Amino acid sequence: MDASWLTQLERIAGALERLAPPLPNADTLQTCNAFVWQGETGTLTPVPHVAGVDLALLRGVERQIGLVLENTRHFAAGRPANNVMLWGARGMGKSSLVKAAHARINAETPDALVLIEIQRDDLSTLPRLLTILRQQPRRCIVFCDDLSFESQDADYKSLKSVLDGGIMGRPNNVVFYATSNRRHLMPRDAIENENGSALNPHEAVEEKVSLSDRFGLWIGVHGANQDTYLAMVDAYAADRKLPVDRATLHRRALQWSMERGSRSGRVAAQFIDNMSAELG
Repeated sequence: MDASWLTQLERIAGALERLAPPLPNADTLQTCNAFVWQGETGTLTPVPHVAGVDLALLRGVERQIGLVLENTRHFAAGRPANNVMLWGARGMGKSSLVKAAHARINAETPDALVLIEIQRDDLSTLPRLLTILRQQPRRCIVFCDDLSFESQDADYKSLKSVLDGGIMGRPNNVVFYATSNRRHLMPRDAIENENGSALNPHEAVEEKVSLSDRFGLWIGVHGANQDTYLAMVDAYAADRKLPVDRATLHRRALQWSMERGSRSGRVAAQFIDNMSAELG
């Protein structure tokens, strides 16, 4: 074969390998403590540094922190643990709490847990991911942020069977953590429409809200009052060591929240970013 043709074939083969990376196996999870599941390609992408905040910076969710930490510690220690659903007000640190709990447990017991993020649109590939995780010894939290379903969406049925059903069941080394702004993961109008139009309305409603029952810990997170919001601002400002007096900080923080019509951890963090930029 001509040398130029051989070079071209090698380049093509290399390009194909980059487009279709090797499938993950039991050894893949030994390389990192966090991954993102790519459902389309069936691969796990390592995340060396998880974006998040320290658990000590979260305010207004002390009870929720205690519940999530206790469940996660039980799981890391090899004891039975529940799937966790954090639902409620937007911007109050639901996803930050999951990531911070993972970091705290791994700080207490190095490499105790793997955090694997799965996107809402990749839930149909969850059985494929669980097959991979079942073959290896590490304990894994599969995390889906902003989980919700529309009225005509049938993906919730497949998630139900994975979480608490099927002849294989959920692997003992896996729990599922999710966050949502919706209490029952469905829009209220979808539930109400079922109640009004179905031949057996109560059965139809039960079918749509029963996914929530698959989460043994169902934890509500509620909006912040002014004192809690200012406590969040104080915590972030102290962490950044901002050279600003408390009265000025609070006055500017309240003005910032009024302009956005919301008080939450996310609004507090955005305000601190803005102040940090102003102060250099």
